[in-house]
Amino acid sequence: MSSHLLQTTFMPTTPIALRRASIFPATHLRRTHVIESKIREIFMPALSSTMTEGKIVSWVKIEGDKLAKGEAVLVVESDKADMDVESFYDGYLATIIVPEGGSAPVGSTIALLAESEDEIALAKAKTPIPTSTSSQETTTPAAAVSEEVVSPVAAAAGVSPSDAGPAKMASAVHPASEGGKRVVASPYAKKLAKELGVELRGLVGSGPNGRIVAKDVEAAVGSAASTPAPVGSVVGTTVAQPSGGAPVAPAVELGTTVPFTTMQNAVSRNMVESLAVPTFRVGYTITTNALDALYKKIKSKGVTMTALLAKATALALAKHPVVNSSCRDGKSFTYNSSINIAVAVAIDGGLITPVLQDADKVDIYSLSRKWKELVDKARAKQLQPHEYTTGTFTLSNLGMFGVDRFDAILPPGTGAIMAVGASHPALVGTKDGRIGLKNQMQVNVTADHRVIYGADLASFLQTLAQIIEDPKDLTL
Repeated sequence: MSSHLLQTTFMPTTPIALRRASIFPATHLRRTHVIESKIREIFMPALSSTMTEGKIVSWVKIEGDKLAKGEAVLVVESDKADMDVESFYDGYLATIIVPEGGSAPVGSTIALLAESEDEIALAKAKTPIPTSTSSQETTTPAAAVSEEVVSPVAAAAGVSPSDAGPAKMASAVHPASEGGKRVVASPYAKKLAKELGVELRGLVGSGPNGRIVAKDVEAAVGSAASTPAPVGSVVGTTVAQPSGGAPVAPAVELGTTVPFTTMQNAVSRNMVESLAVPTFRVGYTITTNALDALYKKIKSKGVTMTALLAKATALALAKHPVVNSSCRDGKSFTYNSSINIAVAVAIDGGLITPVLQDADKVDIYSLSRKWKELVDKARAKQLQPHEYTTGTFTLSNLGMFGVDRFDAILPPGTGAIMAVGASHPALVGTKDGRIGLKNQMQVNVTADHRVIYGADLASFLQTLAQIIEDPKDLTL
């Protein structure tokens, strides 16, 4: 993922008035130092209109590396994803001011770019004092590169500073690297590698710019399992498979206080914002025998139950556009022209809602393939903003955990969210007075009462039940 559209990431030093032409509010920009000559400041980019601070996941380049225009330089963690930040100029990465794991306000200087090798020393001499906040106790200025810092990857792996050894900010070899060439691993891949006991060093990444992603770690596990090493040999990828094959969750130290991650901060803000919206809830019981039979029939073709529910919901919304509408200013509402189904997905450290766009128009097989792609990208924190911010209606499904029913909180800027429970056998009375056993599930819709009323939801749920109980239209 790349912040290629962010023209404020790499900017030559200009008067502050000219910087206000940024596509994001100028209130986020802070001038930290005036750099003369042909040295450019590298700023913390604004990856969304609401982002005020960014965390550096990793530097793809190290100090002294030559950069080409359009080449990825660092990875910044946004509210919901990790974004590759590209250089808009040719030059040399002169000095890194904010190290990996550090955070900095949007618009503040995080590194300096020199046009030639001869100007690297000049850039180092003019390095401004960093304004970042980091997970480490102290963030040292880039000029004091001889100071030891804790490697973020070592810290993530639970290695103490004394065990990790000195990590020079200017010349350290990345733990997931070979021969000094930096290779970036996604946060989920790092977590998975830790749980499975996989050493990242030596792995070849299949993600953007050679980044190691989760499937690379899983492939390493499978490769090590299928190729046993001779006794006493040394294997480049070490795997410690827990008994039973299930990953062991990292231990939590009780009594500790843990700060929110960037994603958790975003979730917190959204949930607090949602409290200002007057909502109400309507529940409905739907018989799922026909849907279950259809799923069993086409599951082998790659169709998922999530895609079936999203498709059924989208077809119902097409007949009830008010339920697909949204109110943002409290004075008007919009009948959205597209039906984009956002589906809540739990990922490490938070929650994200990948979006199945135009779900009413896409066939169920393509929708299922798209869903798998979105989930893989979400877990690797590689979703593009339009893939998680364009939802017009949200689904939250806890049925796979056996949950009977629950209420979901309305995401800001949308009209409704539907909570889906598990399907269970139940004794049901039929219209002819008989009693039969049928599979039923409960759904509960939370809606914005400024726009959507009880009768609107009731009518929508009736249509949804009809589609699910006679799902022939789902495969058209």
